[in-house]
Amino acid sequence: MVKDFVAVVVGIALAVLVLGQMCLPLPAQPQSPPRPRQATTEDRTLDSAARHRIILKARENLKQYYIRPAMAQKIGDALVAHEENGDDDATTDGDSFASLLTKQIRDVSHDMHLEVMHTRRVLPDRQPGTSPEIPESFRQEMLRTNCMFEKVEILPHNIGYLKLNFFPELSICRSIATAAMARLNNVDAIIFDLRDNRGGYPDTVMMIAAYLFDHPEYMYNPRETTTPQSWTRSPVRRNNLADKPVYVLTSARTFSGAEHFSYNLKMLKRATLVGETTGGATDVGTFHRIDDHFGMSIRETRGINPYSEPDWAVTGVRADVKVKAADALATAQKLAQGTLGVK
Repeated sequence: MVKDFVAVVVGIALAVLVLGQMCLPLPAQPQSPPRPRQATTEDRTLDSAARHRIILKARENLKQYYIRPAMAQKIGDALVAHEENGDDDATTDGDSFASLLTKQIRDVSHDMHLEVMHTRRVLPDRQPGTSPEIPESFRQEMLRTNCMFEKVEILPHNIGYLKLNFFPELSICRSIATAAMARLNNVDAIIFDLRDNRGGYPDTVMMIAAYLFDHPEYMYNPRETTTPQSWTRSPVRRNNLADKPVYVLTSARTFSGAEHFSYNLKMLKRATLVGETTGGATDVGTFHRIDDHFGMSIRETRGINPYSEPDWAVTGVRADVKVKAADALATAQKLAQGTLGVK
């Protein structure tokens, strides 16, 4: 089960990063159709000239796109300094070099979503911000895994339980997401289990959150500039969940889109978070190509945060009720029973 889940998450991460949607905090190898002019794999050894070229392009991308210009300069200087000090000399394969550059970047920026990625497949030659068609392999994987809706059930005392391991693409998964929420429509309280949720698409975060309000609510997202789409499409027709107690289970593995969901519900006092502090991945970004086999994720936008408590960058979202992740479900059930007056 664990092995299958890891394989699914990695597969999803690969597709999401290339699609330019909300990034996941996993090293990724985007799956894209190879261009006829080149082979689909590359096993070449990186020499100093190749490493230098990649560093310069990464620095150029940061300078051009990163939302924090002063930090972009600082990161670029650090990458060059590492190169000049010989810190990169022993790294000659693509995966290891991408991981090394990511570490060097994060050591300076503390930005969990600044990431350099390497793939043996040829990366698509497209401009940032464009949206290619969703790969059929990704679509099939989503459907095979029920769009990562792992479990939807009614627990004792009419408490709804939804274990969601990814916020999936709505063009593929809207009907599955709608069916999951419909099944829980008549519960007296609801528990969202995001302990294994590594992120996903902001549209899906907004779609599920809409069920929890009887009026539009602003959902801060550092991934996007604030627009009319930053408000939930509440109320949802024939929905009975807008006034029901909500509990969100979190762990140190809860990342990105799951933190978007958790943070806003906590700040809006709409949910009680139970479990561990989340992973702290907020500075999500747009995928930028470096060359045929290297790319990087860079944050370009800033949403308006109306809350006094800082967002989840690096530090994560703190649970309201702090328990080990393994104990979070049982704890939330007891809390819900207490709220419902169950003895």
